[in-house]
Amino acid sequence: MTRLERRYRRLLLAYPAGYRRAHGDELVEILLDSAEPGRRSPELREAAGLLMGGLRTRVEHAASGLAWPDGLHLGVTVLAVANLAALLPFVAAIPLWTALSALTLLAVLLGRVRPALPLLLLTGVKATAIAAGVPLLDQVLIPITSAPGSPDGLFATAGPSAVATSYALAFAGSLVLAVRGRPLKSRSWWWWLAVAPAIWPGPVLMADSLFPISVSRMALELGLLLLAVCAARMARDPRWGLAALIYLFSATIMIAGNDLHLTLRHLAYWAVLALPAATALLVSRDHRDPVLR
Repeated sequence: MTRLERRYRRLLLAYPAGYRRAHGDELVEILLDSAEPGRRSPELREAAGLLMGGLRTRVEHAASGLAWPDGLHLGVTVLAVANLAALLPFVAAIPLWTALSALTLLAVLLGRVRPALPLLLLTGVKATAIAAGVPLLDQVLIPITSAPGSPDGLFATAGPSAVATSYALAFAGSLVLAVRGRPLKSRSWWWWLAVAPAIWPGPVLMADSLFPISVSRMALELGLLLLAVCAARMARDPRWGLAALIYLFSATIMIAGNDLHLTLRHLAYWAVLALPAATALLVSRDHRDPVLR
């Protein structure tokens, strides 16, 4: 295998594995035949085209099946990631509940929403009780502040209504999918990596406020929402917009719960989330009618 062929094959990793098995050798042969003699690396435009083609193919494969159940499942996945990220820095104080939250995310990723239901109920009740300052189910010293980089403690900027909303949305979505009774496809294991930037305190905006905003978390939120817009535009499919709106509703409740500490910059933060979330749904409307078929 020549160096040029190896580099072509690396670029083809952007395509789904099934697509590579079916068409990979044929694509590489065409690319090698059209390459200039003596070339050792793909042209920049050629490499960009392969990467974009792979992304488009992955998006089109992900858009198979009904939009609304898959979008609902994706929204539940995002909420499960956010819920685990909130508890993980405090694992030393609440190891059992953090482990149950991790099991919840695992069940959701595997598409096993029925086992996720009791886990969501248990962790949701406990998390809401902690946010409300009420001892419940086990002996946990409240408030919980034993986490490096989190001096304000668990749920310091998220009141009980915001915590309850996040878990209630995930529970309700899982219940709808469980009652529907159709098998769900597994979600990508890459979602585990999204937990890290969500828990990293890093630099914060409005550090002098009682409602600071983590830059790393905001970057993760904005990045995922922009990916949802791109995917919705490529596939003309509303599932990513539905998932984005589910997360936006949860984030809106959290922001509204800090109404006494809100400034124009907080409202700008909400707009940064709301604009791509709405766009992800709107850009898919010109292809499917109704939107959630």
